[in-house]
Amino acid sequence: MTTTSTPAGLLAGKIVFVTGASRGIGAAAARLFAREGASVVLAARTTSALDRIVGEIRAEGGVADAVALDLADRDAVRAAVDRAGQLHGRLDGAFNNGGTGQQRPGPIDATADEDLDEQFAVNFRAHWTAMRAEAAIMRRTGGGAIVNTSSIGSRRANPALPAYGAMKRALNSITESAAVSWAADGIRVNALTPGGTATEMIDAWEAATPGVVERITTSTPLGRMAEPREVAEAAAWLLSDRASFVTGAVIPVDGGAGA
Repeated sequence: MTTTSTPAGLLAGKIVFVTGASRGIGAAAARLFAREGASVVLAARTTSALDRIVGEIRAEGGVADAVALDLADRDAVRAAVDRAGQLHGRLDGAFNNGGTGQQRPGPIDATADEDLDEQFAVNFRAHWTAMRAEAAIMRRTGGGAIVNTSSIGSRRANPALPAYGAMKRALNSITESAAVSWAADGIRVNALTPGGTATEMIDAWEAATPGVVERITTSTPLGRMAEPREVAEAAAWLLSDRASFVTGAVIPVDGGAGA
């Protein structure tokens, strides 16, 4: 008699927290991680969208919960991470994907103080706060893995989005520093630098500066934008045990645009 078995998912048995999970890369990651066997805790400001995604995952037999999160509020960030840990008693992985795009693209001289403050609060400080809270939970149960979403804009001059690029470059730095600091605790920390990805942020940038999508596409050797799922696939691998010796890496997922 021949028997067959279904291979375990890449993230089978893991508890994974995902920020920015209501749309784009975060929503794709939530669905993918659940299909790969993780119990996911999804966080974002738009709770109605989160509830819909949670419903979809549960309907497919997955395990998912939602928590409200305002990345600009440090106390809210800590509370959301703590809630994720409470739901399952531990935290094995975290995908810090939530962020904000600069709403008024333009050079440094035209960047408002309010834009800089928002970029600092959401694209840097929120990650700093979340990482520390996540590590505190992971440390109690022997370790885990953290993945931060940075940007190709962190790797080179970014004259159209200078505040965004600066905060994403700072995120790369704390990713590397945390990887070294927490290695002895069994916590791996890595980041992804996606290139042009078909998300609402790119749509908003295109609306403000027509022609952006065409420029991104023509400057990408693979000749197209990434789908959110493709970025999520890289995050899933980094969160999995198959990346057990990868830490402190800032990995491009950009179709060759940064080569």
